[in-house]
Amino acid sequence: MNDPEFKIKKLKKGDELTFQKLILMFHEVFETNSNIPNLSYLKGLLANSAFVAYVIIHEDEVIGGLTAYELPMYYADSSELFIYDIAVKATFQRKGLGKKLLSSLGNYCKIVNAELMFVASNEEDKHAVEFYHSIGGKSEKVVHFNYNIE
Repeated sequence: MNDPEFKIKKLKKGDELTFQKLILMFHEVFETNSNIPNLSYLKGLLANSAFVAYVIIHEDEVIGGLTAYELPMYYADSSELFIYDIAVKATFQRKGLGKKLLSSLGNYCKIVNAELMFVASNEEDKHAVEFYHSIGGKSEKVVHFNYNIE
């Protein structure tokens, strides 16, 4: 990213405090309030090569980011990346930052030989659906099933 005002950084082991700030930012944007895992758990997650997290930092504040999981394919010598969460604080939206996050993840995909990245979005979330379409995402109609493990 060429804009010195906004720095995109891939998180790694040792960035647990920044990861906590990313989770808090997700809570703010998504208007949720779940627990934040302890630093030891976050350290393990960041050490997991199948987990990817990026943040956008502006004036020492996490103002955007994404998390994704690499899924190795069994029918090809490649993988796919599932984007679990992506968000930019409301005051920084519509500045191309979400697109730059996805571009950074796309560059990462090339490094790890991932042929596809995908994200799920509720149809009701018109803002997200419009965003994904505007940057070239192709939508598919699917039915998603959840199973709670008791």
